[in-house]
Amino acid sequence: MLKTPGPNVAVTMGAGSFLPGSVRFPFLVIRNNGAPVNRPGARIWLASGEKEKPFTETRATLEPIGIPGVSTPAAGGMTRIYVAHLRIPRPGRYWLVAQPEGSKVKGISVFDVRAKLPSPAVGAKAPRSRTPTLADAPAAALTTERPPDRGLLRYSVADSLAAHKPFVVTFATPKYCTSRTCGPVVDVVDAVRRRFAPKGVRFIHVEVYNDNNPTKGYNRWMRQWGLFTEPWTFLVGRDGRIKAVFEGSVSVAELESAIKSKLL
Repeated sequence: MLKTPGPNVAVTMGAGSFLPGSVRFPFLVIRNNGAPVNRPGARIWLASGEKEKPFTETRATLEPIGIPGVSTPAAGGMTRIYVAHLRIPRPGRYWLVAQPEGSKVKGISVFDVRAKLPSPAVGAKAPRSRTPTLADAPAAALTTERPPDRGLLRYSVADSLAAHKPFVVTFATPKYCTSRTCGPVVDVVDAVRRRFAPKGVRFIHVEVYNDNNPTKGYNRWMRQWGLFTEPWTFLVGRDGRIKAVFEGSVSVAELESAIKSKLL
C-alpha cells in the first residue's frame, strides 16, 4: 500500500469495534525493541486492500493516557497514545499505515469495520441498567479504585435516565486493567466530573467483573450493554440516547470536548 524506506512494525490498536462513518482509531506504534514511538503527530494512510492505493490521508495526534503526573501508567509503562479520526463509508477490511512525524518507522494495521455491533451505537437508546450506587453498598465493594472514586458512585444509569439527566458512564476496572492501551480511564472521568458536574452532567463508574473478580467473568451490566472488552465510556443525553462513544483510553481534552458539544 505504501512503499517508503524504514522498518515496519505492527500497530497496537487501542480499540477494535468500529462502525461505518466517523471512526475514532486509537493506537500505539511500538518499535521492535518494545519502546513506543511518541512524536507529537503521525501521518495516516488508509486503503481498502493491501495493494490498493490509499483513499484517505490524515493526521493522528498524541494524547495522554490518564492524568499526567497523577495516574499510574498503563501496562508496559505507556503514558501516551495516538488518536486518528477516519471517515470510512462502508463495512469491510481496511489497511492502515501510521508513520510518526520525523521517524522512518511505519506502523501497519489491518482491521474490520462491521455493519453492526453488540454494544449500543451513537443514536441508540441507552440500556436502563440499575447500576449499583453508594445507596446499595460501601464504596470499597463498588470500585477497585483506591482511594474509592465516590463522586462516580452516586447515581445509577436507570435513575439518571428516569430523571432525564445527561450523563457520562464508564465501564472500567482500575485494578485489573492489563492492556497497554486501556489506561486509567476512571481518573480521567473523575477529573472531568469536577468541571462539569456543577453544570448538571452526571458521572458514573461501573466495574466490569462479578464481585470485582476477573475469574468470575463480566457482570450483568456489561452484558446488558453488549460489552466484551473494557474500558468503554458513553455519553448519554437528556433524551436517553447515546451521543458519543469512546472505546479504550480517552484523554481529558477529548472527553471535555465531547461533553461540551454533545451534552451541554
